[in-house]
Amino acid sequence: MNGQTKISLKTIALHTLGIVAFLMIPLVMMRGRPGDSFLENPIAQKELLVFLFLLIFFYLNYYWWIPAYYLQQRWLTYITLLIISYPVISLLPSVLLFGGFSPPVPRRPHDNEHVLVFELSIHFFHFLVVTLMSLSIKINEQLKFVREQQIRAELDYLRSQINPHFLFNTLNSIYALSLKGDSRTPEAIVKLSGMMRYVYTETENERVSLEQEINHIDDYISLQSLRLGDTVDLQYHKSGDFSEFQIAPLLLIPFIENAFKHGILPGVKSRIEVEIKVEQGWLTLVTSNYFRARPLPDEQTGIGLANTLTRLELLYPGQYQLDQNKQGDNFIIRLKISLS
Repeated sequence: MNGQTKISLKTIALHTLGIVAFLMIPLVMMRGRPGDSFLENPIAQKELLVFLFLLIFFYLNYYWWIPAYYLQQRWLTYITLLIISYPVISLLPSVLLFGGFSPPVPRRPHDNEHVLVFELSIHFFHFLVVTLMSLSIKINEQLKFVREQQIRAELDYLRSQINPHFLFNTLNSIYALSLKGDSRTPEAIVKLSGMMRYVYTETENERVSLEQEINHIDDYISLQSLRLGDTVDLQYHKSGDFSEFQIAPLLLIPFIENAFKHGILPGVKSRIEVEIKVEQGWLTLVTSNYFRARPLPDEQTGIGLANTLTRLELLYPGQYQLDQNKQGDNFIIRLKISLS
């Protein structure tokens, strides 16, 4: 059952309240009219039946005619149904109750004509309001559904690009170790195996355990430490309880990859700092790396970071803060995400 047809208890409750409130309108309108009581007042009986027909029309229009005809641009059929519906709603209650178009209330013939025209005008106004209301609600619902589908499709596309991008960067790290004949290359391959298992099994989920995500980052930084050795002063700090929260998968790693990608200069000992903490329902990631004014000739703009910025906006709109600034020779990224 998809997002368009799934009916929640909240929706049922709102519809029930709406129905009760709508059927109360003729009760309020008929107060002070002639008749011993509402049930004995023929005009009130007719108006109640008119509103009941309007209610049936609303749900027919909302659940059937708008999706089947209006949204499918079958204008002639839809307009024909509206034209037929109005006189049925306005006149059929009188025919059913009284066998004619007017209730059995003593009036002069000329008055009956005026009253009938007035009632038809009032009923047309109610019919127009109900028609526009059902159209407005259904169209807004459709637009929301389409927007959600577009966001889901975009997220699926971005997620599909994460795996090859991550694999490319990590294999480069292991390749660098193997070129040096480093004895730790097998250890790096084992770590890569665990990381790839996480990437391919967890990235299909909308949310993963924050603790798992941090463990994945631990392995990545450990792998980079194996590759870089003493050429980089690497500072990695964590604090807070990561076990209670969830996060979108692979949302943090591109920022850390970016620090390693841009913060290392050949032949120069660089410094990279990564800090992750959870405090009062907020996750904070801070990365600091050497700032290079001009990228190396073979450097390209990272797909992973660009995708991550888009994913942040789609998954955490209004729930994150991202600051990027240069302080001296350091480039610092500070990301805060609400986990609540």
